[in-house]
Amino acid sequence: MIAYVQGKIAEIEPAYAVVDCQGIGYLVKISLNTYGAIKEKTSVKLHTYFMVREDAQQLFGFSDPAEKQLFEQLISISGVGGNTALMILSSLSPQELYRAITQEDTAALKRVKGIGAKTAGRIVLELKDKLKIEGEMGAQPTKGKVADSAKKQEALTALTSLGLNKNVMNQRIDKILKDEGPDVSVEQIIKLALRNQ
Repeated sequence: MIAYVQGKIAEIEPAYAVVDCQGIGYLVKISLNTYGAIKEKTSVKLHTYFMVREDAQQLFGFSDPAEKQLFEQLISISGVGGNTALMILSSLSPQELYRAITQEDTAALKRVKGIGAKTAGRIVLELKDKLKIEGEMGAQPTKGKVADSAKKQEALTALTSLGLNKNVMNQRIDKILKDEGPDVSVEQIIKLALRNQ
């Protein structure tokens, strides 16, 4: 799997970027949010998701790890492919998508081209639990909550790859995020989770 590509921007359009990594050009599909974040830059680091299907191999890239995480959660839903997930993330910022899911705002999702009532309902139903929403359903989401979710997922992946119990580590990470606050790094989360508690 290709975790990220870093290099000079050889070509950029609203739907894709070609990143020159030491003489090899990677065509990376991007959202409009990522395009807005990188269009003025000459070099870039994109967090990537490599998708292999019978008829195509595609590389999707994101300037923000939180956006990549939302992309991965979107494509886990039946009926939402890579291009559809990218369209959702081009229509809504990660914060707007988070808010639509947490507030069960299917109307906001239905405004995205190609998303009908059934798919919008499925996205809200399935992702509401995955995002581990805390507090009131109507609470205003912040970039910090999306970032915490990305940190949590990264730490959980690292800890479970070490053979640790996912449910135990999930609870431990939640406690660490609550105790340590939003400034805790992924490395600190992992170190604290590995300590005997």
